[in-house]
Amino acid sequence: MPTITRFEEIEAWQTARELTKLIYSLTAEGKFSRDFGLKDQIRRPSVSVMSNISEGFESQTQAQFIRYLGLAKASAGEVRSQLYVSRDLDYITQEQFTKAFAMAEKASRQLARFISYLESHPQSQKIREEFAAYEV
Repeated sequence: MPTITRFEEIEAWQTARELTKLIYSLTAEGKFSRDFGLKDQIRRPSVSVMSNISEGFESQTQAQFIRYLGLAKASAGEVRSQLYVSRDLDYITQEQFTKAFAMAEKASRQLARFISYLESHPQSQKIREEFAAYEV
């Protein structure tokens, strides 16, 4: 696996970004836009997936990074759960549900694979600054 130097390069983050954009779009329309509780309940975890990936990447240790990736995965699960509520209330169509659910599931799978990779390579280092020179 090539070295990732920025969290924006992480495929799961890119998928989470797409998911967040889709969730915001779905919740801005019709009855969904007026259900402030559910709208907030589904938007927060979609943003949380992205945020936890980036926060974990910028953390101090690989163990912390893995922990944050786990939190991101849990948030992807929360989005899937809220999508069921959204569909059951007819706030979204079956097609919209299927697309958003598949995207959340994809992010979850990507995170699971990434966590597995990092756990099997405990010596790997994160490099964020190629040319940084530090004096001690």
